[in-house]
Amino acid sequence: MSAPTLPIALTPGDPCGIGPEIIARTWREQPLLVHGCFVAGDAGVMRRAMALVCGGVPFPVASIEAPSEAWWVPPGCLPVLQVVAPAPALPWGVVDARAGQLAGECVLWATRAALRGEVSAIVTAPLHKEALHAAGAPWDQYPGHTELLQAECARDAGVPLARMPVRMMLANDELRTVLVSIHLSMREALDAITPQQVMQTLQIAHDALLRLLGRVPRIAVAGVNPHAGEGGLFGREEIEVLQPVIAQAVAKGMDVLGPYAPDTVFMRARHAPGHPGEFDAVVAMYHDQGLIPVKYLGVEQGVNVTLGLPLIRTSPDHGTAFDLAGQGKADASSLVQALRMARQLAGLPL
Repeated sequence: MSAPTLPIALTPGDPCGIGPEIIARTWREQPLLVHGCFVAGDAGVMRRAMALVCGGVPFPVASIEAPSEAWWVPPGCLPVLQVVAPAPALPWGVVDARAGQLAGECVLWATRAALRGEVSAIVTAPLHKEALHAAGAPWDQYPGHTELLQAECARDAGVPLARMPVRMMLANDELRTVLVSIHLSMREALDAITPQQVMQTLQIAHDALLRLLGRVPRIAVAGVNPHAGEGGLFGREEIEVLQPVIAQAVAKGMDVLGPYAPDTVFMRARHAPGHPGEFDAVVAMYHDQGLIPVKYLGVEQGVNVTLGLPLIRTSPDHGTAFDLAGQGKADASSLVQALRMARQLAGLPL
C-alpha cells in the first residue's frame, strides 16, 4: 500500500531546550494535525520529552525505518526516524555543544530528505545559536537555521550562495512581514538596503504569496527612516532606493505600494475583527522593524516561513526558552501554527 502523499518531517531543535517538549505536547494534544508527520531526530530525546509532557501516562514513541511509514503509525503514538547517533541524556537549559551538533545534524538530514523528494515539508523546532556554534565545524559557520538551509540548498543546486537568495516571513492570523535582511547588526542591515536586495525581497515575497493566496498579493513597503524620510528631511533611502524599486516592481506586474511610514504601516496591514487590513504583507527593511509588530500581537501564534528555497520550511516564532526547559510548562501554540502552515503550503489536509 502506498502512502497518500509525502509526509512532513519535524526536527527536534536543541534537546536542552523546549523543542522536543513542544513537539511531544503537539502529538498528545493535536492527533489529527500530526497525522502523516514524524520526528527526524533521536528516539531517546523524544521519549524523555514525552514522559515530561505526559507525567507518567504512557504515550508510546515508535521507531520507523522510512519517512513513508509515518502514515501508518496508529493515533496516540509518536513516530521517530533515528537520523543521528543515540544521544545521552543532556542537561536541561544549558548551552551544550553535543546538543548543538544533534540539532544541526537533524536539520541537515531533513533538508536533504526534502531535496530528495522524501518529505513534503520540514518544521524545525528552535535550536540554540550558541550551542550550534560550540559544536564546531561545519556548524559554527551558520548563524542559525535559515543560513544552514540556504547553504545546503545552494550546494544541492550547484550554485553559489548568492544564487539562492532567501527571506524570512513572519506570519500570524493578523499580519505577515517579510524581511530584507535578518541576522545582521543594525549598521550592516542599513548597508543591506540596496536596490538589488529590496527588489529580490519583493520578488520572493510576491512569488510565495501568489502561491499561498492564489492571487496577486498586495504588498506594502515600510520606509527606512521616521515618517518614511519626510521627503528627504530625515534621510534619502526612500527617494534614492525604495521609490525607484517600487516603480520597477509595479512595472513587472506586482501590486506594491509605499514606502510608508514604518510606525503606521503595520497597523494599516493588520487584519483584525472589524478592521480588514489594507495589505497582504509588509516588506520590512530589517529584522526588528518587521518582527516587533508581529511578536507584539502574540509570539505564541507567530510562524517563521523561509521563502526562496526549493522546499517548504516553517518554524515557531520563539527560541529554545532554556529558562522553561524541563518543567513541562512550555506552550506549543506557535509550533502548532507552524505545522498548520506547513500542511497548508504542502497541500495536506488540516
